[in-house]
Amino acid sequence: MRQIPVYLFTGFLEAGKTKFIQETLEDARFNQGERTLLLLCEEGVEEYEPDSFSGKNVFIEPIENEEDLQAPALDALLKKHQAERVLVEYNGMWMLDSLYQRMPEEWVVAQEFLFCDANTFINYNANMRQLVYDKLKSCELVVFNRCGPGIDRMELHKIVRAASRRADIAYEAPDGQVTYDEIQDPLPFDLDAPVVEIKDEDYALFYSDLSEDFSKYDGKTLRYKGMVVKSPRLAGDSFVFGRQLMTCCVNDIQFTGLVCRWPDAARLNKGQWLTITAHVDVKWHKGYGKKGPVLTVMDLETAAPPAQPVATFY
Repeated sequence: MRQIPVYLFTGFLEAGKTKFIQETLEDARFNQGERTLLLLCEEGVEEYEPDSFSGKNVFIEPIENEEDLQAPALDALLKKHQAERVLVEYNGMWMLDSLYQRMPEEWVVAQEFLFCDANTFINYNANMRQLVYDKLKSCELVVFNRCGPGIDRMELHKIVRAASRRADIAYEAPDGQVTYDEIQDPLPFDLDAPVVEIKDEDYALFYSDLSEDFSKYDGKTLRYKGMVVKSPRLAGDSFVFGRQLMTCCVNDIQFTGLVCRWPDAARLNKGQWLTITAHVDVKWHKGYGKKGPVLTVMDLETAAPPAQPVATFY
């Protein structure tokens, strides 16, 4: 099946998406004549200048409503223009799942960029955290434009890192000069310690870091607090151990846990809080249906719930 690369540009109004896409399509290094479908999911202040594109190969189609993001309609637009790739200027007020879940099967996101006005980003994050997190969680590059000398880059950095430790961060000054974020983010626990101690307040970061790269934890011994969850899919010597985690708001609280093995697991009660010491092996397990971290419990003890039972990044 032929794959169609999709280049996704997200951000809120006046964040700089249109300007960047215009410049990208003017660049002959990117635009070498490939038939390109450009989907406009919002009407911004700036307008495109197709005559300036490198070639007459770009076909612009507006998507007026989030409900119009349907695989048959998108596929029809691709075939209408016989396009070889797709660029999407996405509406910042729409959730990304609307696009990801409805794209034609052969459409594959090649790159995802987020553009932000450094002067308004903090307010957006405070008032529309769910929408901001939605755009941060999967992007590869975050560009903060209009980033003058009065902007607290550390505050911007922390918000990005609370959602993703993988995204690159760029700061564009009003004069157009771009610098890249080089702030180091050491983990708040020592992965080289004989026993890696995870504090209650660091669970969210621990789980996020582990989820991004299982291999870092393979063979480690961990000690941390969590809750017991029983699953009929697991054998009698196994249970799930973890905590409720809130990534951006109360609407997205979900339980995050790891498969644990302990001979007396049947004695444990659902919802029971424990502190465990366990050895990690990354391997296939039916509880995941794929490879994942399986914890072999070496020691456990009853514990009181954390002061903040729902783990957060703040």
